[in-house]
Amino acid sequence: MLLAVLALVVSAVIVAGCQVFLAFSNRAASYSMKYPEGWAQQGSGDRVTFRDKNNIVRIVVGAGAAPSHASVQADVAHLGNAQIQAGAQQMTISGKPAFKVVYSTESAPNAVTGKRVKLVVDRYYLWKGGHRAVVDLGTPEGVDNVDAYRLMIESFRWS
Repeated sequence: MLLAVLALVVSAVIVAGCQVFLAFSNRAASYSMKYPEGWAQQGSGDRVTFRDKNNIVRIVVGAGAAPSHASVQADVAHLGNAQIQAGAQQMTISGKPAFKVVYSTESAPNAVTGKRVKLVVDRYYLWKGGHRAVVDLGTPEGVDNVDAYRLMIESFRWS
């Protein structure tokens, strides 16, 4: 347990516009990434989630081959009730090859009201030396998190 706690380090403050970002370092999964101050963090090791209201950022890391257009399309096809809005697009993030898919889904029910919100999710597939990360950046439909989410995904670094 102590090793898991020591493996997750939050340091440095980055200000972007009016929003403050913290640097999150996950030594167990060998990556770092910025996230907005005040967002709740859950998980450790290969699965970490940051949340604020209906905004969600999920990072899942594991062993795997470099993603391809076909492997990304196959992975996305297994997402439950996701509606694909933009299929696999190859791109670079921080100078490294990556893939991006955009889909929509429903949030988990609100604990108090039971209501669900339509979420738009930018899903990224990143890879380095046998390690694969899938990063989901989800936001309620109609909410503009473009700049914050761009800062977050562009800050992803393998260590």
